[in-house]
Amino acid sequence: MKLRYFSLFPFLFSLWLAPAPTLAQQKSVAEVAGLQGTDRQQRLIEGAKKEGTLNLYGSAPPDDLAALTAAFEKKYGIKVRVWRASSENIVQRSVTEMRANRNEMDVVETNGPDMEAMYREKLLQEVKSPYLADLIPGAIMPHREWVGTRLNVIVAAYNTKLVKKDELPKTLDDVANPKWKGKLGIEASDFDWFATVTSELGEAKGLKVFRDIVAANGVSVRKGHTLLANLVVAGEVPLALTVYHYKAEQLKNSGAPIDWFILPPAVARFQGVGVARRAPHPHAAMLFFDFMLSDAQEIFSKRDFTPASRKIESSITKLPIRFVDPKQMLDEDEKWNKLYSEIVTRQAK
Repeated sequence: MKLRYFSLFPFLFSLWLAPAPTLAQQKSVAEVAGLQGTDRQQRLIEGAKKEGTLNLYGSAPPDDLAALTAAFEKKYGIKVRVWRASSENIVQRSVTEMRANRNEMDVVETNGPDMEAMYREKLLQEVKSPYLADLIPGAIMPHREWVGTRLNVIVAAYNTKLVKKDELPKTLDDVANPKWKGKLGIEASDFDWFATVTSELGEAKGLKVFRDIVAANGVSVRKGHTLLANLVVAGEVPLALTVYHYKAEQLKNSGAPIDWFILPPAVARFQGVGVARRAPHPHAAMLFFDFMLSDAQEIFSKRDFTPASRKIESSITKLPIRFVDPKQMLDEDEKWNKLYSEIVTRQAK
């Protein structure tokens, strides 16, 4: 496997001077992660209050991260320090710190494939949380060192002032119709959606469909799902092929001229949470891990995300969804990035 993430940060020189964690510190994380029984939560709360703080690395939008951390701080009185960055930069920093024996990250919450990359780098610790039993199938990885907290369901979105609902394409083949020339947009990094859709359609057929769409109508490539959704609202991109469902819902509910629909197959990528194997605040880390699988699930739902908990009613999880396979995306990263670039992003008009 070739990881595309890892480049050294400018601050690497200062990092390597940091002392390595003691064996006792490493062991304490595993011990705390393995706590079970009726007194588990009380022991976590008591330990977390002594630790006093939590370091969270996350890639969610700032307002969503703020809602989660505020709720956690209010419930437990534990201060959360957030380092927010792209999922790729989170992997870079985490690996760099680990190699320099500098341990700052307690918990990470980001995209599934990037969580899987951190698992392969031995950065994460399995947690024996009682809330794992509440998760939908697919949310718990075979190795159990990170778990899905919510789904980023990738949908198509359109400007309701520029596109009529009864004119919408019903399949990807329909998107090659010349009437969509100059009206299409796509997110620049969605090679995993592209790979999942192509594999579902049959690779030869799927690749032909995308070639036909780009050749007939071109496609505007934009970096960032939130940006793409806002461009739909602005009318600059009348029809976007890859928008996050939650963002389209948030904008729609605010009164913006946007709505979403499914171009089969429906594809979803898990966002995951994991505890650092060398977390400096292990009790707070496990407490936040539990929080993300319990209280945070309701917060996700209220903010139009698709929670991973079976206890939260969600109409979109009842759809026949194809999950992005994080292991496949890492193992076949070069192949699908190359194809996405050659067929879609480099040929965009």
